[in-house]
Amino acid sequence: MSQPDLSSLPTTAFEDVATLSAQRSARWRPRLAAQQGKALHSEVFASSREAAGAGAALALALDDWRNAPRGEGEEAEDRRSVLWVQTRDAARLGGRPYRAGLPGDLQARLIHVLAEKPEDALFAMEEGLRCRELAFVLGEVSGNPKALDFTASRRLTLTAQKHGVPLFLLRVDAGRDLSSARMRWEVTCAPSPAPEWNAQAPGNPAWKAELFRARSHAPGEWVLSERTGQLEAARKLGSYSRPSIGKAFTLGKHTRSYSVRPEPVEGPSFTLAGAAPEVSTALRQARGERV
Repeated sequence: MSQPDLSSLPTTAFEDVATLSAQRSARWRPRLAAQQGKALHSEVFASSREAAGAGAALALALDDWRNAPRGEGEEAEDRRSVLWVQTRDAARLGGRPYRAGLPGDLQARLIHVLAEKPEDALFAMEEGLRCRELAFVLGEVSGNPKALDFTASRRLTLTAQKHGVPLFLLRVDAGRDLSSARMRWEVTCAPSPAPEWNAQAPGNPAWKAELFRARSHAPGEWVLSERTGQLEAARKLGSYSRPSIGKAFTLGKHTRSYSVRPEPVEGPSFTLAGAAPEVSTALRQARGERV
């Protein structure tokens, strides 16, 4: 077989290949959304035996949301709501979000949906991704339900890309199946850094996060934690010595904690069983439409 003649190709062809290769080999880092934009569909795999999944998923979502560039003519502060969708099985394993423990800038804007079946949760998430008045959608599904196949995953990816609303899907006790998610993480608990003022305090929670698949980044492992109100990532485990305790962490301008507790959410919350007109009504209200 004869070798192809590359001499006729323009120089820009080789430059484009080199640029693409450099972008794909670039390491992920916090606050990357401010430079390269958001990964609009991410998955986080975690065990129900650890308090790592929901906290890490929300931390990644808040890092992208708070550091995303604001376009011309947009308000300096993003006032959009946040949709949190759980299947009943996922809520039973990890608990429902506790509004008083959320970061201050989320407490008044959270819309919580409790779905009876995975099909209902997928419906609610896709409806949320179609609403540009949502800052992001956070979903929780347990196991590997048949409804969440590659086709359903592809629908979520395309909807998020079309409307520009990011999706962070927590996969509780799930295996690594086929998915079109642009970033896929495996998260476990990691020892917390020592507290600055009180040596007996538990310290800020930390997570060992493995990025095992990403469309634009090389795989790698990090230890994620919060410092000075921002998500931080370290490549070495040696600087962490104390275990993380509970499900609380702080992320935000003010020192607040997020926790997942088996308590109902105050405010907008819905339970899905079959069709879900309540979700569509809530999203229409968020858009300012007449119901």
